[in-house]
Amino acid sequence: MPDVEPRPLAELTTLRTGGIPDRMVEARTTDELVGVVRELWSAGEPVLLVGGGSNLFAGDEPFDGTVVRVLTTGIERMPSPRPGFVRLRVAAGHGWDDLVGYAVAAGLAGIEAMSGIPGTVGAAPIQNIGAYGQEIVQTLVEVDLLDEVDGEVRAVPASDLALGFRTSALKQHYGSVPERVAVILSVTLELAEAGHGERPLAGDQLRTALGLGAGDAVSLAWVRDHVLATRARKGMVLDEGDHDTWSAGSFFQNAVVSAGFARTLPPECPRWPVAPDVVDTVTVYPLATFDGYVPPPTSQESDVKISAAWLIEHAGLGKGFRLARSSRAALSSKHALALTNRGGATAEELSELARFIQGRVQSEFGLILQPEPVLVGVEL
Repeated sequence: MPDVEPRPLAELTTLRTGGIPDRMVEARTTDELVGVVRELWSAGEPVLLVGGGSNLFAGDEPFDGTVVRVLTTGIERMPSPRPGFVRLRVAAGHGWDDLVGYAVAAGLAGIEAMSGIPGTVGAAPIQNIGAYGQEIVQTLVEVDLLDEVDGEVRAVPASDLALGFRTSALKQHYGSVPERVAVILSVTLELAEAGHGERPLAGDQLRTALGLGAGDAVSLAWVRDHVLATRARKGMVLDEGDHDTWSAGSFFQNAVVSAGFARTLPPECPRWPVAPDVVDTVTVYPLATFDGYVPPPTSQESDVKISAAWLIEHAGLGKGFRLARSSRAALSSKHALALTNRGGATAEELSELARFIQGRVQSEFGLILQPEPVLVGVEL
């Protein structure tokens, strides 16, 4: 497949930072994507896959390797073994919000609350994206993966991806490597055939965000329209003319902490319980030594998800905060969780702001916020 003229990553990422890579390839079919990645892996060359660029924070220096742009598209509708459900197999490079629009137009429920999230379908399981109580883990059946270990393509069920809160076995967390190095080629979701009529919404978080009562009935299209409007008010829907959207979305993760630590925070800090994983354990007692006593089960408190935006604002860093009047990096004027490029900001300017925010929150509340985007050539 022909190479293309390398473009700065600043032109391909929503945070608008990043230098020019040594080489750039555009993969428009799955076969092209598999072929070029296998070639690069075999040669031991650094490779960076870029889809929508909405969850990538790239450094100012040129990338010493090959950038592969994932431009594959397509939706295949398939039957589901469950009555009342449909499966969609979607190419990795397909736009996520385009998929949500397709599903809502087809009367398929399960991802409508995730309207407006930027990026591609292939990136969605890596981050286990979610919004307003919906997460992709709730509808994900499997992904087709190209595995670095042996270069083979295989279907991997969702249960094997270690999907958790904004994480998976495939995610490169800051300061670590992924548990499994692989490239997602396609994603298969299972969605409910809800139709276009009105129905009550499940989920307190979504109803609260949309101002609905428990019995209020609305259509999928209504939900999508109102979620898009809500995200737009927060600067979370991409808009070329709005610098508040020149960001990587929420830059810091909402922290998941122990219930004990959560009690040290001010009671007004927003928090949500995170149900612990249920492990079905079997205890075996050797008959030769068993004395008849079985210890009672121990209760486990749920972990707690804490609002990072609240921590930032109550550390004295309000919407629109910047380090100096001349700085081109600032918190969004609409959402304290988004670091934004006000035009021409370097990666170092954004990094300096991120480090300052981490330090203030740690000083005030004893908690170090972790970045949500993938950082390439950047240190915090």
